[in-house]
Amino acid sequence: AATCTDTQPHSFTTDRAEFLGREGSPEAPAALRRSRLSDRAGELVDPCAALMTPLEVPAGGEEEVVFLLGQTAAPEEARRLVRAYAAPGQVEAALEEVRALWDRILGTVQVRTPDPALDLMLNRWLVYQALACRMWGRSAFYQSGGAFGFRDQLQDAMAIVYGAPGEARAQILRAAARQFEEGDVQHWWHPPAGRGVRTRITDDLIFLPLVVAHYVGVTGDLSLLDERVPFLHAPVLRPDQEEDYGLPEVSPTHESVYNHCERALECGLKLGPHGLPLMGTGDWNDGMNKVGVEGKGESVWNGWFMVATLREFAGLAEQRGDGARAAWCRERADALRVALEEHAWDGRWYRRAYFDNGTPLGSATNDECQIDSIAQSWAVISGGGDPERARQAMLAVEEHLVRDADGLILLLTPPFDRGRLEPGYIKGYVPGIRENGGQYTHAATWVVLATALLGQGQRAAELFDLINPVRHAASPDGVERYKVEPYVVCADVYGAPPHTGRGGWTWYTGSAAWLYRVGLEAILGFRLRGTRLELDPCVPPGWSGYEITYRHRSATYHVVVENSGGS
Repeated sequence: AATCTDTQPHSFTTDRAEFLGREGSPEAPAALRRSRLSDRAGELVDPCAALMTPLEVPAGGEEEVVFLLGQTAAPEEARRLVRAYAAPGQVEAALEEVRALWDRILGTVQVRTPDPALDLMLNRWLVYQALACRMWGRSAFYQSGGAFGFRDQLQDAMAIVYGAPGEARAQILRAAARQFEEGDVQHWWHPPAGRGVRTRITDDLIFLPLVVAHYVGVTGDLSLLDERVPFLHAPVLRPDQEEDYGLPEVSPTHESVYNHCERALECGLKLGPHGLPLMGTGDWNDGMNKVGVEGKGESVWNGWFMVATLREFAGLAEQRGDGARAAWCRERADALRVALEEHAWDGRWYRRAYFDNGTPLGSATNDECQIDSIAQSWAVISGGGDPERARQAMLAVEEHLVRDADGLILLLTPPFDRGRLEPGYIKGYVPGIRENGGQYTHAATWVVLATALLGQGQRAAELFDLINPVRHAASPDGVERYKVEPYVVCADVYGAPPHTGRGGWTWYTGSAAWLYRVGLEAILGFRLRGTRLELDPCVPPGWSGYEITYRHRSATYHVVVENSGGS
């Protein structure tokens, strides 16, 4: 529905061709050369909503017309809203209400550091991108799907837990309800019906216990664990079936969120010949969908990811008084650590995976993808990697994957091209583009996080700068090379000539949420734990200090961190 608040008669059309004119364009529509439109509506080939209203403005005077555009389930609801917003002052009041909402969410945590580019992204922009685009819109210029991804919006929820904890909680409940009785989950689904795809991708379900532990740890909201949520019921995938798109039934079985997490962990702990978690038809990297398609390939990254999740959930189980589950988690995390150190170490870094036939991936013996960043960064992030090996692995990342001069942190190298390995559809990307050897920013944020966790404040800030879109557009040459918006994070940056340094998919990327957490939590050290606020900075030695303003309920805390010692 569309209308305007002007009381004078106005004309309309729902025909885009009439508005634009023959061979017309939005820059010079034919409608601007007409005194009125046709008032024609109906089922048209190319619809639009165009309103025209006459307006006379006296010299030195002002006139205001507000155009309303919206959608309702019934015409009467549309008329009710039109009447409501036609009242004097209602539009201004609604706009002020929207501004106040965003101020409450985006202004919860504000920082002031010696780096204005970092401040610009941490103060409002990254949280806005994560919430408005990823959580609410689920659409952007490069993807207009509207679906929820199981792992996707759960990760976004970890960043908005400070300013919009209710939204984070709602997403956890929403995701838990997309878990099948067997413990696996829909990889993605479309609301409201819930039609989506069941796959053999192996990391999705593990994000549920990780995010639940993070949410409860930050907010102290233990009541979430007792919320009862249904499962989904559908036929399990046949042995020869990689995925199934359909509309599953809602199961009559309801269990607590805590039980949903337990079922996810038990389902996810399927191990291969080396004692590592199975790869399935992709772990975090969906494009590696052929590595473990036969059910025997293993994921090193899944191993580190499981170690991190099991450790986090063990703490949550103890907090709940479930000592048996805590012990179960720790025993399996320790077993995974042993298997990873025995079978994943390649000599200078950790391998990425094993194919179904036992061939390693991410090894110096490979002709392509000799090193992949996420197996190295998560050896640090999980806290499970041998300290000396983990440091050596991150040095290998610096040597092979970080390109300071180009402003890039690559995912893997060399790219897949003409070699013998057949990892899946990732090989269909042009070498140096997206996951195939370009910067996949999601993974690049983990490199920054691992660097900060190693205590390397100066280098962590430098790597943050390589990702920060503000830095990519700091000069005319940079703008010409980067080509995309300098105020939102992009999913990928091209790593091969002639497009080296060009931004790819913007807006709709989980990189925004992770970059926010890296800057706020890992570099500035902001750690909220229920009613306790901890600060554990890892900042450049040259910083004299920084400030954080945190609003919690009716109180506002202003924290000043001094770094006079330059440590």
